[in-house]
Amino acid sequence: MALDHGDPGDAPSTPPPLVDVEDVRRPTPAEEARTVAASTNIATLASLTADGDPWASYVTYGLLGGSPVLCVSRMAEHGRNLHGDRRASVSIVAPETASDPLAISRVTLAGRVDAPIGSELDAARAAHMDAVPAAKYYIDYSDFSLWVLRVERARWVGGYGRMDSATADDYEAATPDPVTPGAANAISHLNEDHADSLLAMAQNLGGYPDATVATCTTADRYGLDLSVTTPRGNATTRVGYASPIDRIDDLRAATVELARRARS
Repeated sequence: MALDHGDPGDAPSTPPPLVDVEDVRRPTPAEEARTVAASTNIATLASLTADGDPWASYVTYGLLGGSPVLCVSRMAEHGRNLHGDRRASVSIVAPETASDPLAISRVTLAGRVDAPIGSELDAARAAHMDAVPAAKYYIDYSDFSLWVLRVERARWVGGYGRMDSATADDYEAATPDPVTPGAANAISHLNEDHADSLLAMAQNLGGYPDATVATCTTADRYGLDLSVTTPRGNATTRVGYASPIDRIDDLRAATVELARRARS
C-alpha cells in the first residue's frame, strides 16, 4: 500500500487544470541533484563512529565532477570516523531564501570515501582549493586528509511533494543546470514588472484559464514553474521554452518568447 499523509479533514485541495496541457520537460532528479551540489561549498557530513553511531558534522567541500572532495583533520571526530569506516553521506542545502525552510531544494549524496592518489590527488586538491580558498592555510598539515566521496545514490528533494532518487551512473552523467543558480534576479524582475505576462502564461499555456494571479517560483534550462491563484484554490503549473537554453544570458529571450506565445 502506498504511503501518504492521511487526511486531516481540512487540508486544502489543489485544483486541477481546466484544460489539457502538454507535458513540459523539467530537470531530471540527477540534474537537480548536480545543480544543488554545485550551488554551494557547505554540507553536513554523516559518518560512523567506532561504535557504529551516526555522527553529523559541518564541513566544506569542492567538486571533482559530481563527487564531493572533503579535506578533514584526524583531530576532528569525523576525520577519525572516515579513517575507520569509509561509508558516508553528505547533506547539501541550496543557498535559497524561503519563508519555509522545508521548501528549499536539498540533496543527500551517499556512498564511500576514497583517499585519492596520483593524478586524481592533484585534481582533488585543486577542486577543493578552488571551492574553499581558505583551505590553503591548512590543507598541507599532516593531520589533514583529502577524501573523495564516490556517490552511489543521490536523493533530491525540491520542496513539498517534489523528490526523487538518482543512480550513481545517472548522477555522474548529469550536469548542473546553467540557469537556476543565477536566476533569482530574473525571477524577481518577472514577478515585479511582468506579472501580466506570467498570468497570461498560466491562463493560456499552463492550463488555468481561471487564474487571477501567477508568480514565477523557479527557472531552469527547460522552463518556468508558476504558482497560480484561482477561485478554486492555489495550484502550481509549468510552462516550457521553445527549446532548452544553455546560459543564464538566454533567459530573457526565452521568457519573451513565452510571453509572446501566451498572448497569441
